[in-house]
Amino acid sequence: MAAGNLPHNAAVPREIGSDIGRREFLAAMAAAPLAGAVRARPIRLGGPIFLKSDDPVELAREHRRWGYSAAYCPAAAIGDTHRIRAIRAAFDAERIVIAEVGAWRNMLDPDPAKRKENLKYVTERLALAEAVAARCCVDIAGSFNPAVWYGPHPGNLSREFFDATVENCRTVIDAVKPRQTTFSIEMMGWSLPDGPDGYLELIRAVDRPAFAVHLDVCNAINSPRRFYNNAAFIEECFAKLGKWIVSCHAKDLAWIPEYNVHFREVVPGKGEINYATYLRQLSMLHVDAPLMLEHLQTADEYQAGRDYIRTVGGRIGVTFA
Repeated sequence: MAAGNLPHNAAVPREIGSDIGRREFLAAMAAAPLAGAVRARPIRLGGPIFLKSDDPVELAREHRRWGYSAAYCPAAAIGDTHRIRAIRAAFDAERIVIAEVGAWRNMLDPDPAKRKENLKYVTERLALAEAVAARCCVDIAGSFNPAVWYGPHPGNLSREFFDATVENCRTVIDAVKPRQTTFSIEMMGWSLPDGPDGYLELIRAVDRPAFAVHLDVCNAINSPRRFYNNAAFIEECFAKLGKWIVSCHAKDLAWIPEYNVHFREVVPGKGEINYATYLRQLSMLHVDAPLMLEHLQTADEYQAGRDYIRTVGGRIGVTFA
């Protein structure tokens, strides 16, 4: 599927109520007096691709065809030095950074044997991130839930959970001693850290230069207050965590009407996340932290999300690498 022509600028705002929406238009107008006050960085946008190939050169070129300048790490084993060198060379040639190596395992599994196995896997993933010079290796803290590795559990908000997470992060980082990458975990709505203050506490407790922040704003929106005031929440995250942010995720949230609160992840532009604020804050970081689309279902959805983000960026004067 061709990437198509990606709009970098838009001369005239769409009608209020269009796909871009009133919230982004108003945010852009509010930001206009500040334009030029701080030099913004071009944003590195990335996401999955759908090319069926293991060739790093073809994969890197396909990312560029999609208009991406950041990528998820292609499949590789830490011991496969030839492939790791090929990945680095191919993506460097296209000026694409490896945004993250995912390490999606439960570091707090209630089964001690599984927890040990998972920590070994996460450590290997951090070593891979170091080898490919990714911006980060990312996981979540985990869960005490025995059935769903990321699921809710009352102990996930406890001091025991926090202290065990500190120890796990230190253990992983100290085993690899990374110099070219970082280790990070995402906030979650039902486990620690569940907001920027909790993340700050975790950063101070872990006390390792290689511990960083992978920001997924949607993960931490766990109440109507944060949902409705998500622009202010985004600003709070960047204000408190900005110096540690190395990579971010992109998706959106819609509120599904039920008898209790139910937020559903949707394509960017189909929910209520204020992308004008998100992009503006991201562009002002001291590093060009990638913004990675995730959790969508089809190539068409990823294309729609990509185009929406680039269109919002064009309207507020944010550019893309």
